[in-house]
Amino acid sequence: MRIISGKNRGRHIVAPDNLPVRPTTDLGKESLFNILNNYFYFDRVRVLDLFAGTGNLTYEFASRGAQSVIAVDIDQRCTRFIQRTLEQLDYHNAAVIRQDAFAYTERCRQQFDIIFADPPYQLEGIEKIVENVFEHNLLLPDGWLVLEHSKEHDFSGHPQFFQHRVYGKLNFTFFVNMTEEEEPEDTKEDE
Repeated sequence: MRIISGKNRGRHIVAPDNLPVRPTTDLGKESLFNILNNYFYFDRVRVLDLFAGTGNLTYEFASRGAQSVIAVDIDQRCTRFIQRTLEQLDYHNAAVIRQDAFAYTERCRQQFDIIFADPPYQLEGIEKIVENVFEHNLLLPDGWLVLEHSKEHDFSGHPQFFQHRVYGKLNFTFFVNMTEEEEPEDTKEDE
């Protein structure tokens, strides 16, 4: 995996082969950050990376100078790798927590500007992550939840649905914590 931008731009990170992960592709990550770049100043955001896996998105946000990034994953091999990599890259704005993402979103009392969730595609009940984020008020006003998922899922009927983007086999659904008087500018689906 490669860090696209920021203080470690171009840096390649090699994860161990034994991690139980499906990292977001460089194309998907680049597309995602091109979208986010139009809405956020990265040096002002607080980020939560759920199902962090290799830490791919955590490093990208940290490299771009995010105020804080919390990576959450249940697998000890993943959290150890993320911790070592954060130390090697000298990221003081990022931390890793070993915990189940569902439990974390039920108990968390912090709020974030961006929450990224990349659960395993075969995992059942991923809609519970979306429910937890909004029921427990984890997003700041105008904050975004970005969910990476398989094509089998359709969240377009959700009240906070913003848009859906497809990049090959990658599907990103964007949800926005809108204030009551706001309407999203772009609710079309891009296929």
